[in-house]
This record gives sequence, C-alpha cells and structure tokens, in this order.
Amino acid sequence: MLSAKSLFQEIIDNDESFRLFCSIAASGETQGGWENARIAALVPEAERALAPKIARHGADEDKHGRIFNALMKKRGLTPVEVPPDTDYTMLLEKNGIGLTHDKLKRDEPLTVQDIVTYLSHSRVTEQRAADQMVMLRKDFGDHAEIGKAVRMISDDEDNHLAYCHEELLRFARAGHGRTIQRTLRECAQAEVGVYRDVSLAVMAHMAPILGWSRPKAALLATGIRAMYAWERTVGWRRMVSLKMPERRDALGGPATTAPGYV
Repeated sequence: MLSAKSLFQEIIDNDESFRLFCSIAASGETQGGWENARIAALVPEAERALAPKIARHGADEDKHGRIFNALMKKRGLTPVEVPPDTDYTMLLEKNGIGLTHDKLKRDEPLTVQDIVTYLSHSRVTEQRAADQMVMLRKDFGDHAEIGKAVRMISDDEDNHLAYCHEELLRFARAGHGRTIQRTLRECAQAEVGVYRDVSLAVMAHMAPILGWSRPKAALLATGIRAMYAWERTVGWRRMVSLKMPERRDALGGPATTAPGYV
C-alpha cells in the first residue's frame, strides 16, 4: 500500500535517492538563508527593530541546509546538482512570489510594502514547510538516523510560522490589512501550483533511481494532481488565515545551533 511514510522510507533507504532528496532540501534552505539575510540587511529604517528576527529566520534556514549536508556526509555522500524543475525557491520567484533576487542584490533599502510582501510570502511557504515537518515528525521523529534533524527543523518551522502570523497581524493593525490579504491569496494560489509541479518533478527523478514501475509512478502522479485539485479549490485557505500564535516573539532570541550536525 502506498503512503507518504512508505514512500519516504524508500527514499531514505536508498543512498542515491537520499542524496537527491537532501541535496534539493539543502539547496532550498540555503537559498532561504541568503534571502532572509539580505532582507535583514535592507530593512527600511522604520522597521529596523524587525531586522534581528529576519536575520534569525535566515540563520535558521542556513542551519537547516547544513543539517541536510551533514546527513549526507554521515553516509559518505556528496551533494548532487539540483535539477531546475525541483528548485522550489527559484520557481516561486519565477511565478512572481516574494521579493526578486535582483532586488535583494541591490544595496537599496526596501520599503515597508516590500516587508509586507516578504512576510506574506513567508507565511504561505512556512505553512507548507511546517505541514511537511509535522508529517515527517509523526512518522520519523524517532528514526535513528534522521529523527533528531526532523525534530529540530520542525521546531524551527513552527517558530517561523508563528513569527509570520504575529508580524503580519501587527502590520494589519497598522493599516495594511487589505494589502496583506490580497498578497496572501495571490501567493497561496500560485504556491499550490508550484508545489504540484515540484512534487511531480521530484517523483519523476526518484522513479528511475528507485525502480518504480510505470503504474506506480502514474498512481503517485495522480495522487499529486488530486492533492493539487483540493488545494486549488479549498486547501489554499489554510495558508491565508491569520491568528495570534501561542508562541509569541518566536524569533526574538539568538539563532539556535545544531549540536552533532554543524
């Protein structure tokens, strides 16, 4: 029987598929770390108090990249080049989600509107990350090889999501509510399409490595498309709601380290 748990078990049991998975994950996290670091450096004067939290977010993402690389190293594996069709971060940018790399490479202060866009984008993508880590934590939180990493990353993603909720609510109270809701909807509706495309691409690259039959690969693709249909009509709404989190000031302290990994 196919399940998310059985599929991921196949991936981590095979060195080549594990190497591809970790390489994709490490690349995305490292890109996220760079983006947040640049945003922290370019925060407008009116929001300078937010810069340390954005920097902490970036440090966490960079740490996650190092964790995935360390997991490969423990098996004696080296990263592989990430196939462009699996590059979630860059595909989001191509679909107009978030702040462009061209903007972040310029040494020009961002605007408050840019920060609202960044936080709205993060609220959507961090929901995706948190949901994925909840699933992995449930099935692999006690796994001897990856359990510690899963638990650590899951805690960080929960913090990132809480931070996005709290800061967006602050901006909404300051008069940006309509802009936030419009941006959240646009980001969420675009993200579900990108996530579908990336999921299909990852499965297509995994299939020959793991020797999946055509019927199995087709069944997986059907499941991914069915999930997209649900997200496109209903599921995207979970990415746009805002509520004050139980974890307040979740990124208010220094970034945590990852003993044993980095």
